Formats: sequence, C-alpha cells, structure tokens
Amino acid sequence: MTARATSSDRPADGEGLSTVRRAHLVGSFPAGDAAEAMRIVATRLGPSLDYLPDGETGDRRSWITTTIDRFRHHPALELSRPGDWSSYESTPRFRVRRGERLDADTIDLGIAAAAEASLPAYLGQRGTIGGGGLQIGIPGALDLAMFAFGPAGMLRYADRFADALTREMHDVHATAGDVLFQIEIPVELILLTRMPGPVRKPLARLLAKRVSALAGAAPAAAQFGVHLCLGDLNHRALGALNDARPVVDLANALAARWPAGRPLRYVHGPLAAADLPPADDPAFYRPLRDLRLGGARFIAGYAHERQDLSTQQRIRGYLEDALGAPADVSTSCGLGRRDQPSAIAALDRIKELLAG
Repeated sequence: MTARATSSDRPADGEGLSTVRRAHLVGSFPAGDAAEAMRIVATRLGPSLDYLPDGETGDRRSWITTTIDRFRHHPALELSRPGDWSSYESTPRFRVRRGERLDADTIDLGIAAAAEASLPAYLGQRGTIGGGGLQIGIPGALDLAMFAFGPAGMLRYADRFADALTREMHDVHATAGDVLFQIEIPVELILLTRMPGPVRKPLARLLAKRVSALAGAAPAAAQFGVHLCLGDLNHRALGALNDARPVVDLANALAARWPAGRPLRYVHGPLAAADLPPADDPAFYRPLRDLRLGGARFIAGYAHERQDLSTQQRIRGYLEDALGAPADVSTSCGLGRRDQPSAIAALDRIKELLAG
C-alpha cells in the first residue's frame, strides 16, 4: 500500500494546558464499517478533532473480547473458566496447556490488519479533521494478560503480550505511516481506585513504568496518547471514582516516566463511568489542580448524553477551574456499546461542551 497517514499538522508540544477546547473520540463507534463511522464522526466534530479513530467496528466493537475469544482456538491454551462476556463475572479465562508454552509470535492481536483495512476510509476523511492523524487503539499488555488469564497470570504473561503489541506497532508503522497509538489501560486505573491513599502513588509509578516501556519499544518518533479507563463492558463500568485523585496520580506517573523520542500528545481521564454521568460536585474535580503532564494535553472524559446540558456546563466549570485552563472534551470511553442514536447524541454533547 503506497498511501500512508501523516501527521505534519499535529498539535505542537506545549505545557499540556489547552488554550481552546478540542474534541476527542476514544475509539469505538456503532456503525456498519469504518467508512460509516469515520464519516459520521467527522461530520459531527470535524475540525475540532485532532485524531480520528476508525470506529473499531465489527468484532472490535467490544474492545478486546473477540481477541480473547480467539484464544479458544490457540493450540497452547485451554479454557479454565467458561464465560460469555455478559458481565464482568462471566468472562472466559485461559491457561497454558501442560507441556506447552505461550510465545509472543503466536499471539495474533489483529491490530495491524485492522489499521491497514481502515486506512483508505481515513484518507477519505483526513481533510475534514484538525490534522493530527489516524488514531490506533492498543490495549495495555497488563490488561490483555489480566483479561485472558486472570490475576494469577497477569504478571506472568504480560511480557508476552508486550512483545506481541510491539510487533503490531511496528507493522502498523510500516503499513500506515505516522499514526497515533492510543494505549488503553483500565486495569491500571481500576487497581488504583481500590488502593488506600498511601499506596496509590508508589503503585502508580510501578504501573506507569510498564506502560512507558511499551511506548519505548515502538518505532522511533511514534506519537502516543493514553486512555485511562474504568471499563465499559456492555456499557457498565468495573471501577468507580470517589474523586479524580487516582486519575491524577496515574496520569502524572505516566508523564514523568514517558520515554524520550515517543511524544505523548495527551492523557484522557474518565470523569464519568460508562452509563453513569459525572459527579455534580466541585470537590470531585479539585485534585485536577495537581496534574503535571508536561507537554501532553489533558482530555476530560465527562461528556454524557444522559445528563442535562446545564449540569454538564456546570461540571465543565468545576474541572476547568481546577485545571486553570479550558479542558478538551470527550466521553469516558468509546461509544461502541451504545446504540447509534445514543452515540450520535454523545457526539453532539461533546460539540455543545466545546462552545461557550
């Protein structure tokens, strides 16, 4: 393929605080294919978007569930717990068969193939957005290991997934060019929400080290964003925030340890939780005063179509007062678990929150 994505007009590095509000789509969107998803999103948000994902349509609509389900056919693995993804308690778990070994080169994540397939649709919409480039979502290695093998196998197999993700990033770069990789990490943030305050910052540093190492293994000069997540399986969250402190602790730890030569463009923090709208309480957002992201922008994931606009505007005031600057706007997670009318309503809410 000769056509490639470019990011020559990407936003410049600054101090991480916006002077104008920008829009962001986390990733998935309910549509028939990438072309439809990109067309709807670009029509609704257009120049206010810096990066355009392909909508993660089809079997990628529910994030990594299809990837994990493919392990049912992996010769080195067997099912240790059945599951149909109907809830967080009904997820399948796997183990390595006796006498077998799980090697990274046998793990097919499908990321590069999906990027190549969606590139023509992106090139058709590239002129309608703000110029940042094609956004490719990749799960964190710890997250893949946790959902595939459970807590017992999370640390044991995370490095195998990191190697597989590294291969995928290099393949994407070779095929699609200068894209933005968005690393998506629910396990890390949810762990922090369950930790007592004194433990949280040391744990955030350990978790950030793993994520930063994954970025450091990407092609030189590859650009990144990070999506912190509370889960959105069947549009239900797994984690919950009492306030924004865990988001701040993890975001700061990531920015402080980010590898040189791999620009971190943004960190997205969920301030709502799947179907639950964000808190209407200024105290919830006060920890955002302590964000220290260097040149990365902070994207506030608070747009929610089930909360009235006046309340959402009041929340915008709380978080922008804490940040001391306008906040980029997004939902808490991708929109793939909504029906299309609700997803379009969420896009329209993002647009409304950009104004004023």
